[in-house]
Amino acid sequence: MGIAHWDEIEFHRAANGEIDASWQRLGATAGAARVGVNRVRVAPGMLPTPPHSHGASEEIYFVLSGSGLAWQDGATHAVAAGSCVVQRADHFEHTFKAGAEGLEYLVFGTNHPTEFGWLPRSGAVRLGWPWVEGRTDDPWDIEAKAEPLVFADPAPRPQNIVTLERDEQYRQLGAAGGARQTGLNYLRIGEGRLSGPPHCHSAAEEVFVVLEGAGTLELWPTPGAADDGFEREDIPVRAGHVAARPPASSIAHAFRGGADGLTLLAYGTNPPNDICFYPRSNKIFWCGVGVIARVEPLTYRDGEPDDWG
Repeated sequence: MGIAHWDEIEFHRAANGEIDASWQRLGATAGAARVGVNRVRVAPGMLPTPPHSHGASEEIYFVLSGSGLAWQDGATHAVAAGSCVVQRADHFEHTFKAGAEGLEYLVFGTNHPTEFGWLPRSGAVRLGWPWVEGRTDDPWDIEAKAEPLVFADPAPRPQNIVTLERDEQYRQLGAAGGARQTGLNYLRIGEGRLSGPPHCHSAAEEVFVVLEGAGTLELWPTPGAADDGFEREDIPVRAGHVAARPPASSIAHAFRGGADGLTLLAYGTNPPNDICFYPRSNKIFWCGVGVIARVEPLTYRDGEPDDWG
């Protein structure tokens, strides 16, 4: 089980030219493998990154506080706390500009070993970690010498930017913004209530960020994991906790709200071959074909003569 708290994770600042932001690697610290989540604080009036796009990775941004402008392919749109911006792979070049009080957001994204990134102003292409043609300079230095990025007057909100309403209890933010590879859900959990049935995935990876309140992360072993000695576990969580749930763990999870409830962001991948198991009800969900059935769990040795091993 991977869990971390953002009060215990160091910020790393990247400042060059009109770029000035501090980053916390929440997902990596919590143990996420094929996805990532960073907490980013952008200095007032500054950018977090050069305008860029990804060839394979999908990113979803959720604004925690402050305000600013989302820049994508030259268009400008206002964002504030509760705004969610979906940037699909191989689509808009994009970045942000913080307002007068700064901008703080979470960015969730998929990690691909063959990913490439494109910086249109410097003409730089990144394949994985290295920059192509063996260049030894830093494209961000080139970006710093460029003319300041032009931000036009804010245009009406496009489809890929959605805003959380004040009293919403549940919202599929990623789906509303057009996400394809991943999902991001916002949910408020009442006192003593569960986020959903305890479950585990065969192929999907999930990351949870606690935004408000406190409660418990419940871990339920599947029958096979119980046979291997794993026991039920309850882990206290509060605002700022990040929990990573890798695929194929054989340990189901769910969050239960405490005395003042619990507010979460739940992020996850959507592989079509995913299978989900619910240990309390012995149900299996074949996600790609939309079929749920109940199974009878058996031990590995069930029905076999005791003449081996």
